[in-house]
Amino acid sequence: MPEGPEIRRVADRLGKVLVGRPLVQTWFAFAEIAPMAGRLGRSRVTAVDCWGKALLITFSDGHVLYSHNQLYGVWRIHRRGHAPTSGRTLRARLTTATHAASLYSASDISLWTTETIRQQPFLARLGPDLLTHDVSVRDIEARLTESRFAGRGLGGLLLDQGFYAGIGNYLRSEILFYAGLSPRQRPKDLTAEQRQRLARVILATIQQAYRQAGVTNRPVWRTRLQRAGMHRNQWRFAVFDREGLPCHACDSIIVREAVASRRLYRCPVCQPK
Repeated sequence: MPEGPEIRRVADRLGKVLVGRPLVQTWFAFAEIAPMAGRLGRSRVTAVDCWGKALLITFSDGHVLYSHNQLYGVWRIHRRGHAPTSGRTLRARLTTATHAASLYSASDISLWTTETIRQQPFLARLGPDLLTHDVSVRDIEARLTESRFAGRGLGGLLLDQGFYAGIGNYLRSEILFYAGLSPRQRPKDLTAEQRQRLARVILATIQQAYRQAGVTNRPVWRTRLQRAGMHRNQWRFAVFDREGLPCHACDSIIVREAVASRRLYRCPVCQPK
């Protein structure tokens, strides 16, 4: 499933074709919101944002379209009148004079307003979005010391969207590796220096994944692999999905283990238990 950086990039692409452009047609498959299509079709999109794995499309009349792709949903951008051939089920379509954004297969779609959107049940449980809500290193450091988070193992905490929204499974492994921490360590057991390093790594890693379309490996390491003719999935990550391969930093063998019921990859030397 896509993680925060991938959803942020989808929001950016939708924004480029929708924001500020008059809508000529809006269509929804679900009966609960279908009656609003005509009104929104006379509106404009003023913003496209994400919060965790949810997309939020704000209209000039104050309505906000919430959608969550879950496992199978996907947004497609195409020229007006030239919808892609797809076996997926169309759920929503926003059309401008030149382009359309079509949502296929998603089942979690609803309309809110700018005043009520935070009451949406999924969003109400989320922590701040690391790519959307102007989170700073100091913010993360402070949140790590809060009593509801400080006593939890990092391997589970980083996947908790109530801590921060946007970190998924590949980012978890990469963050812990770059921070030199075990998934079993807890924020309250770390030194102030370790917490600061972790906070910086969290922000830097998710920002790199956003800028580089999911690539989190260091340039010097991935360049060596690229020059050797390796495929993208072999040079994309530092440790994730690299079980049995040598660590880029120390040549120890990367191990895979289950943490919080999800696979995690770790260098046993760079990240001792």
